[in-house]
Amino acid sequence: MPQHIVALGGGGFSMEPDNLALDKYILDLTGKERPKVCFLPQASAETDSYILRFYEAFVELDAKPSWLSLFYSVPDNFAEKLLEQDVIYVSGGNTKTMLAIWREWGVGKILKQALENGTILCGISAGAICWFETCVTDSVKPLGTIEGLGFLKGCASPHYHGEADRRPKIFDLVKKGSVESCLAIDDSTAVHFIDGEIHKVVTSQEGVGAFDVRLKEHEVNEEMYASQLLEPVTVNRILR
Repeated sequence: MPQHIVALGGGGFSMEPDNLALDKYILDLTGKERPKVCFLPQASAETDSYILRFYEAFVELDAKPSWLSLFYSVPDNFAEKLLEQDVIYVSGGNTKTMLAIWREWGVGKILKQALENGTILCGISAGAICWFETCVTDSVKPLGTIEGLGFLKGCASPHYHGEADRRPKIFDLVKKGSVESCLAIDDSTAVHFIDGEIHKVVTSQEGVGAFDVRLKEHEVNEEMYASQLLEPVTVNRILR
């Protein structure tokens, strides 16, 4: 069964509530009319407003949204809940804290099993980079790297051109040999992996994309992946 992971450098319902193109792209991968989508908002400390925006967006997209808390009352059958989902969507926020919480609850093993069973794993920012061996994250100060789940090889960073310190930091990491290369993902951009390899890059806006940053002939080189601009997906109401 193909294993799908979709990494959003930024965008989606939490950053572009008036254009749900990236979120719809993920739902369409399931091939189901009303896919079940579970939100893991631990990176954002399970903020109520973030969870509400998730529900508003995915109800609007005619999915079946739910979410899992690991801060409050944790259901005994939470593993079964995750394994029955069509999509598991991970929030942005503090990557290091999220991964620490997940380790305590054994979430990584459950997510690996879900992936192998055909559940689509996806997320924005922290929820994008957590799948990789190495993450460039602002959850350590100054901006630096931490170890991810390792479902995908290599290093990744979100918000590549959206945050001023991202690009120079990634160039520095590559130049010093701290990472061999980095998948640098802009806001409004999603990178779709199938079986661990990049299948497609899609965007919800023009002028953004994903980049392979590595040394070539002793100089840092960034190469932009070909991408597809998605048709806008507007909503019937402004999501807040």
